Amino acid sequence: MSFSTILKRLFFPTLRKMRTGSNVRLQRPHRIAHPECIRVGDRTQIRRNALIEPVQERAGIRYKPQIEIGSDVYIGPDLFLVCISSISIGDGTVLSESVFISDNNHGLDPQAGLIMEQPLVHGGDVTIGKHCFIGLRAAIMPGVTLGDHCIVAINSVVTSSFPAYSMVGGAPAKLIRRYDLATKTWVRNE
Repeated sequence: MSFSTILKRLFFPTLRKMRTGSNVRLQRPHRIAHPECIRVGDRTQIRRNALIEPVQERAGIRYKPQIEIGSDVYIGPDLFLVCISSISIGDGTVLSESVFISDNNHGLDPQAGLIMEQPLVHGGDVTIGKHCFIGLRAAIMPGVTLGDHCIVAINSVVTSSFPAYSMVGGAPAKLIRRYDLATKTWVRNE
């Protein structure tokens, strides 16, 4: 363990409780609940105002959240990530500013009382592959899997999964281009 890792674990109590690799940077201020449910790889940066919330209990229901953030990941300011089951972010991925990621939805039963007091509904685990780029203010919704090297355009709402080497955008996001490994170019989706 490097000297800087030892210092960070001494002076940053959140990092002390997280399972982290070496040279992880967690910028203040941040709000991170249940850091013991979070694993972060080497050399990952999490910028200011990150809200990372693995939810362990709500409305009398117990959850087992697991958040895995790979190595060499850059997470821009103002991340909002909430998890009741599993969210995984692959190595080398970049999340721009104000990205939203969730694997759950609010309960919306009109006869079950206040929405904020209803149990959360698991909408499917979220997996973001390696070396992806998630644009400014993009939302990755429950049940989405993005393959390696995907690009998500600014302000996109990703509600369905896309294979590796996809460029997606819109609300809801649609396939815009695919990277052609043979020609080494992005080809417009027809």
